[in-house]
Amino acid sequence: MAGPNRIVQDLRRARVLVVHPRDEDGNLLIAHLKRLGCEVRATWPLPPALPPDIDTVFLHVEDVHVEHALEIIDLQQTAIIAILTYESPTALQAIIDLNAHGVISKPLRPLGILTQFALARYRHSYEKRLAGKVQKLEETLKSRRLVEKAVSALRVMNGLDEEAAYKLLRDQATSKRVPMATIAESIIAAQDTMKSLGLSIGAKTQI
Repeated sequence: MAGPNRIVQDLRRARVLVVHPRDEDGNLLIAHLKRLGCEVRATWPLPPALPPDIDTVFLHVEDVHVEHALEIIDLQQTAIIAILTYESPTALQAIIDLNAHGVISKPLRPLGILTQFALARYRHSYEKRLAGKVQKLEETLKSRRLVEKAVSALRVMNGLDEEAAYKLLRDQATSKRVPMATIAESIIAAQDTMKSLGLSIGAKTQI
């Protein structure tokens, strides 16, 4: 669990883009964020692309093309804090579509900005960690499927039992210092090539 000092330090390291008209609310938000010590830039309307180093966006959802916002924000994977004037069905739908990590209502007040800022960055970080874990699990499952398929191919091509086929695959990966999935892909590709050429795949093949 992050301590109070760590949370504040994280906010101060943030690179923020405020997408809001330069009115009283916009100026208040920019000034408040600058007092916190983080790097702040401002623009209106939403640009064709975000600056490459931005990691947090405060976005005034009124008069914003949600599909465009989704495209550029998803591409850069930033934390997003939505700013809205009215809790209209359109605004609420925009918040949901954008998967906003925090929400601030207008007229803006300094109280609450820091809370939503911290919450949004935490939620975004948490989502990234979960996505990373899911990706690793998917890669592991893919590797296992490749290994299983390669073991089956070795049994057919070399007449090996399952244990011997797995050991051969593992030994090849160890000697070549590559993942087993890499060797497995080569074996599967070789079997597919032999099949496409109409060659017998029951004869022993040197790996």
